[in-house]
Amino acid sequence: MSFSIRLTAEERKLASSYAKLHDISMGEAFKQALFERIEDEYDIAIAEDAYEEYLKSGQKSRPIEDFWEELDQ
Repeated sequence: MSFSIRLTAEERKLASSYAKLHDISMGEAFKQALFERIEDEYDIAIAEDAYEEYLKSGQKSRPIEDFWEELDQ
């Protein structure tokens, strides 16, 4: 699948500089940026769901030191 996007001269210059800096094509630079953004937003959504589940559970957190003490015994 391929697609095209319109860039201003300034945006194109920035994207081209980034691609050149990393020794990749502009297409690869955009592909990497897109998937990094998708992964970041997915991770945030999963974390928010997990946090909501934690809050609804009524469980309380404890200091990590308590956990380490339990492991030593």
